[in-house]
Amino acid sequence: MARCERGYLCAVCGQDVEEITESELYLRYVLGEVAFDSLDRLPERHIRCSPTLAQFIVAEEFAPILVEGPFAKAHLDPAFVTAEETRVTQGYRRLLELASGDRLIPDYPLPGIRAGSPRAASTPDG
Repeated sequence: MARCERGYLCAVCGQDVEEITESELYLRYVLGEVAFDSLDRLPERHIRCSPTLAQFIVAEEFAPILVEGPFAKAHLDPAFVTAEETRVTQGYRRLLELASGDRLIPDYPLPGIRAGSPRAASTPDG
């Protein structure tokens, strides 16, 4: 992350979200769930402080998170779980890629996701 992108406090635990690879806000941005012009207005969280999203990351670099209750992936439709694991893991891998390079923030979203148009690539009319 650029120096100006450091130092955001997690709205859940209150600790610094020091790296882009820890950022739930930037994960949601690369997935197309957050518009570019909202990045400076939305609360930041660690990915691990958002367990209902984090449970869908399936990567060696990310220790699995087990969620209990109705939003646990064990209680969700298996096809939905598979799709979410693929989508969210791709987003997480994108964060890892971004951490090792210099890209402009509008270029962060995954290919096929239009910045400023949340989830446009996944909507039938988008």
